[in-house]
Amino acid sequence: MFGLTPAELRQFRKLSSPRKVQRFLDKDIRYNVEQGGETCRSPRRVLRDRLAHCFEGALFAAAAMRVSGRKPLIIDLVAHRDDDHVIAVFKEHGLWGAVAQSNYSGLGYRAPVYRTVRELVMSYFEEYFNHAKEYTLRAFSMPLNISRWDYLGWMTAEKELFILSELLKDIRHYPLIPEGLRLGRIRPRVYKAGCVGQVKH
Repeated sequence: MFGLTPAELRQFRKLSSPRKVQRFLDKDIRYNVEQGGETCRSPRRVLRDRLAHCFEGALFAAAAMRVSGRKPLIIDLVAHRDDDHVIAVFKEHGLWGAVAQSNYSGLGYRAPVYRTVRELVMSYFEEYFNHAKEYTLRAFSMPLNISRWDYLGWMTAEKELFILSELLKDIRHYPLIPEGLRLGRIRPRVYKAGCVGQVKH
């Protein structure tokens, strides 16, 4: 299935729910700051290397959810004066949730309680900030089914998948807040909490 080996399939099948996928990312996958994060591993390589930044983690989560019968969906979150973030999303009982790998404690899992994609994305707003303590989330894409990229072998490729991140940038994005809106700085306690467990570059 999907070019995965029997051993890989067995490992993915253990991740039979979004919560299990998130637990695996949190416990077994180190956050990737190697080479400045300038890699784009396939889910196969993430499983083997036990290393992933947010985009690699989103691809891995999407692949795991695909093996369990869900659509492999990702959303691109666009930031100002900060790194973009990519999350894998899923639907249960008509409500949206997310699985994510992040170096910030507040940008990970979301329970499936959000009625719309925008509502889900806005749940990340307060905890999406840079080291200047600025709110940075600005725009988002709609869920993208990455099975459309199966011709690239994205689930099992040994080469870097930078082409996927470029394709993601080219899809339509939707603004979250009016341009130029003055937001102020985040509270020190929120900043400190968001940096708990952070892997240093």
